[in-house]
Amino acid sequence: MGFMTMGLENGLTILLAIIAFVIVLMAQVSVNGAFNKYKKVSTKKGLTGFETARQILDRNGLNNIHIVEVRGNLTDHYDPRRKVVRLSHEIFHGNSVASISIAAHEVGHALQDKNNYIFLKIRAFLVPVVNLISYLGYFSLFISILGGLTSYLMMSILIISATIVFQLITLPVEFDASKRAKVELVNLGIIDKPETKGVEKMLTAAALTYVAGLVSSILNLLRLIIMTRDSD
Repeated sequence: MGFMTMGLENGLTILLAIIAFVIVLMAQVSVNGAFNKYKKVSTKKGLTGFETARQILDRNGLNNIHIVEVRGNLTDHYDPRRKVVRLSHEIFHGNSVASISIAAHEVGHALQDKNNYIFLKIRAFLVPVVNLISYLGYFSLFISILGGLTSYLMMSILIISATIVFQLITLPVEFDASKRAKVELVNLGIIDKPETKGVEKMLTAAALTYVAGLVSSILNLLRLIIMTRDSD
């Protein structure tokens, strides 16, 4: 009976790992598909991602925030410490629905920063904490191997738990930034009504990657907990 239970639990851990992988993969395929579709759709007003970001920032009194071009694909982000919006080449120069959506989203984080959005502040506080836990955790994983499988699994659980807390805080930050982006794009007349649907689909696909990441982490945490029980 014990062997049967162990077999079922092993099968469950494998299933959880597969489901977690599939969820993340599907979310990534979704956002890549949306980006590849809407980067080919130019907006009628024809503003680039840079021009869109600059206009939203200036209209909100954030003339002090710089916009710079960075390398990579979809490496766009807002740096709250240096007050800089960083846009990848295609977003910076592109005048597509995808380009202005992503640019406006990153500016949404700058607007959060201006308004002291609580979840952004919490996330900024957690970044060094999570990084430290991950750094020490991965270092400890090598040491814990000597202490047996249980020690190894407990360290993995600690790392993933810290990641889940960070992801939970990240969700409202990302959804709120997308909401602000859409409002600004509409209010400033950067997009018209038909283009709004494309913007919504682009921002929704991007947001789902964060949801998928959280669900995947939770499933992996459950998998590790089950494995810890098996090792006892």
